[in-house]
Amino acid sequence: MSLLTHPNARELSKTVRATVLVFKDPRSQELLNRIERLAPSEANALIIGETGTGKELVARQIHNLSRRSQENFVAVNCGAFPETLVESELFGHEKGAFTGATQNKAGWFEAANGGTLFLDEIGDLPLGMQVKLLRVLQEREVVRLGSRTPIPINVRLVAATNINLADAVVAGNFREDLFYRLHVATIRLPPLRERPGDILPLTEFFVAEHCRRLGYSSAQLSSEAERKLLAHNWPGNIRELENAIHHALLVCRQQLIQPGDLHLVEMSAAVRQEIQAPLGLAASGGDLESALISLFEKNLDNLFDHIEECVFRTAYQFCHGNQLQTGRLLGISRNIVRARLEKIGELPPIGGYPVKPE
Repeated sequence: MSLLTHPNARELSKTVRATVLVFKDPRSQELLNRIERLAPSEANALIIGETGTGKELVARQIHNLSRRSQENFVAVNCGAFPETLVESELFGHEKGAFTGATQNKAGWFEAANGGTLFLDEIGDLPLGMQVKLLRVLQEREVVRLGSRTPIPINVRLVAATNINLADAVVAGNFREDLFYRLHVATIRLPPLRERPGDILPLTEFFVAEHCRRLGYSSAQLSSEAERKLLAHNWPGNIRELENAIHHALLVCRQQLIQPGDLHLVEMSAAVRQEIQAPLGLAASGGDLESALISLFEKNLDNLFDHIEECVFRTAYQFCHGNQLQTGRLLGISRNIVRARLEKIGELPPIGGYPVKPE
């Protein structure tokens, strides 16, 4: 069994990202083989996977197995910056380029020169920035904001997304030419529910890791707790599993984790169907009030939270992962959209990125 861990895992304890990957399940072993085949090349790579599946860990492994392994690995979250700052952050700026630019500043492309630049949530890049990114990939040079002098760069780009970029192209939210430029070496990272053979090995790792952090000598899971972990759907993927184990260790007795110690958000497929079916009927021409009354009569637990999650997740997917369009669709601000998406685990909180060069 192979294992990958994030070098700064302790600093990421409040984010929704995965800090470890194991490769025991057959699907994970196939994934590892694909990473090992693609890593030595200089081709741009695109990693596709849900939030919390370990996309940055895959990107780091691609870097570590490449000829650039001794150079910088720089990770940047494209959704963490306001649109007005994206160009400056990626490509740098000159002194006086805008109010507050008191000195020259290199962008993340220059910081990663010679190494690997990881752009997470690349689907969040505004269309204008997509054009400039495409030019950088084609010309292998950047021009700082406020300058006319191109700076040569030698960077391998690894991008990641949790949305279907092909659908985003059709919807006009992502440039087709940039999509094909990125879609050279594609790696699809299966969600945790599709690689159940990794659940218990990951659990063992998290138990040992958090016991060490908490100063516990040891802890174990009961067989009933193991069965509960294996039966869970893991919408939050690896990060949800780590949080569940951390919580369980805090509340369990005599260092034995029982099913009741696992704080899992249980939202079964049946419950999802109970919520989504009436709302889908209303959307197709039915009476929304009648649909809600039908839900109220079923007396479901945490109904408001489930409805809110369904509305925001569906709207976000309908807008192909575009937060601004999601806000316009729902008639609310982008900040509210981001806050709700963070709450339901669709986005990492602001501040989780960028990661400075190692």
